[in-house]
Amino acid sequence: MSAQLAVPRTPKTAAPAGAKAPGRGWAKTGKYVAVAALLVFTLFPVWFMLSTALNGRASSGTDSLFPTHFTFTHFTEALGDGGFGTFMLNSALVTLITVVASGLLALLGAVAMARFRFRMRTTIMVLILVVQMLPAEALVIPLFLQMKDLQMLNSLLGLAIVYTAFSLPFAIWNLRGFVAAVPVEVEEAAYVDGASWWRMFRSVLLPLVTPGLIATSAFAFVMAWEEFTFALTFMSDENRMTVGVGLEQFLGKNTNDWGGLMAASTLVTIPVMVVFVLAQRRLTSGLVSGAVK
Repeated sequence: MSAQLAVPRTPKTAAPAGAKAPGRGWAKTGKYVAVAALLVFTLFPVWFMLSTALNGRASSGTDSLFPTHFTFTHFTEALGDGGFGTFMLNSALVTLITVVASGLLALLGAVAMARFRFRMRTTIMVLILVVQMLPAEALVIPLFLQMKDLQMLNSLLGLAIVYTAFSLPFAIWNLRGFVAAVPVEVEEAAYVDGASWWRMFRSVLLPLVTPGLIATSAFAFVMAWEEFTFALTFMSDENRMTVGVGLEQFLGKNTNDWGGLMAASTLVTIPVMVVFVLAQRRLTSGLVSGAVK
């Protein structure tokens, strides 16, 4: 038998500490470029809106990305002479009623759907989904005739009732998942400790479903704050119009007040941004506090 020759192996040298794998730097740079491009694409409309609103020479149109004459005149004119402050107060009142009413009714409906067993329970849940799929434009004329019979046209309360009815299907279906995720044993432990149903609901169940309640309230807020079709159809009194309809006053047949339109759009956008920032914080804090309690 022939002896096998041992081939000497070259020892592998360890990579120096902190060395990056080939191509990893380019991948990270590509991620940064993609994120920057996404931010530019997302924030450019907001920047153009603010730039036009603060540009004193934007009344008849402008293509400048930076204000050539910095001023707050468009904001003061929109709130004062344009009457946009009244529109914002009307929208704030309608939105407040919608958020409170839809949140309360949706929470009670979600508890009933998740905890109680009754006849036609599945049918009602399917009907809730069907109502959610109906387009709002298909119900404008029937609702207009119904509101006319009830003498609730040009009524902020009537508009809030319509908004509440349209936000309830999504709110009930969303909150039902949060209520069903709470273990029944937690509620039973509260009953064993001597708590009543109301005490259990207020001290045990409500803190645990607070994240879902905030999410549905944010949805109801955006829907009621920026809605246009029903507000345009039901409201003919200029003193009772909302912000969605109020933006039309800056658009004329021959000329458009772009500075006033962008200033009013900025005023409409700010509450939505504030609500989402606060809702995002409360979603996390509410989830953690509910789990601890």
